[in-house]
Amino acid sequence: MIDKQWQSAADAVADIPDGASLAVGGFGLSGNPIALIEALLAQGTKELSIVSNNCGVDDWGLGVLLGAQRIRKMTSSYVGENREFERQFLTGELELELTPQGTLAEKLRAGGAGIAAFYTQTGVGTQVAEGGLPRRYNADGSVAVASPAKDVRTFAVGGEAREFVLEEAISTDFALVHAALGDRHGNLIFNKAARNFNPLAAMAGRVCIAQVERLVEPGELDPDCVHLPGVYVHRIIEVGPDAPKRIERRTVSAEGS
Repeated sequence: MIDKQWQSAADAVADIPDGASLAVGGFGLSGNPIALIEALLAQGTKELSIVSNNCGVDDWGLGVLLGAQRIRKMTSSYVGENREFERQFLTGELELELTPQGTLAEKLRAGGAGIAAFYTQTGVGTQVAEGGLPRRYNADGSVAVASPAKDVRTFAVGGEAREFVLEEAISTDFALVHAALGDRHGNLIFNKAARNFNPLAAMAGRVCIAQVERLVEPGELDPDCVHLPGVYVHRIIEVGPDAPKRIERRTVSAEGS
């Protein structure tokens, strides 16, 4: 029987080398694979190229790797909640490939599906297509690396000619994801907002490592409820139902309102 369970996060990430590329799940702070991230921090892996919707906050999620200066490049769609991210980017310590959110999701999905590239209308007529977006600055604030221009073609859609920009798929050396439930075959079920980027990140990684809150025996999960089949998952660890979770912005009403 295929058994993909590993005993610890440290063991599961031990072979991730310096300079590796990673697709990491999470949407804001929902579904961050924090146990795997902290294990990677503890083993000292550096010069990482990470693809994730965002980079956590200063002291949580991918922000802990960023704060230890372990990340060389981020490919993200949203970077607005992390002051250290801003500092490193503007001083030339961090490279950033800023990507529209839907495009980023499809680039990951396409990578997992074996699709090399696709055309989309998103970004046509902007620097996303025309190039020139700063990716890395020099220490003096000048642009060291800018995004290149992308191929734009015209297709007839519904009888109307429209422009589309070519976007290349993303595949990475490893993927780190968090799920609510999993079995030892690697089948995963995600909870609410954690389903946004975790399945896509898992698909894009050539080796996918999943942390789950509860691990069950094969056959216990209803196949109709599985969000990601085990064919995409290579290693799985159980972190328990009390795994720490953070709220990015707590908003409550005033008493009596």
